[in-house]
Amino acid sequence: MLTKDSIETAYSFLHQKRNVYVHSNMEWQRDDIEYAVASFVDEMSKELLEVISHGRTDFLKDHEKFDDDITLAVQQLERLL
Repeated sequence: MLTKDSIETAYSFLHQKRNVYVHSNMEWQRDDIEYAVASFVDEMSKELLEVISHGRTDFLKDHEKFDDDITLAVQQLERLL
């Protein structure tokens, strides 16, 4: 069951991380953000993850796709709010 609280929490966390990530020029900082987001995703509602990832198992965990994934996740969560 998707709750407003779980959507708001995920949105707040991912929106803040995305804003730092897209403006950072420091690889170590970007890597730290990818790690923090992957850890968050491991603990978030599986139902919410399914909705925003469209079933992709590597969503927000693939280094090569991370920039696109985090942008998509924030957009998906905005629609759910």
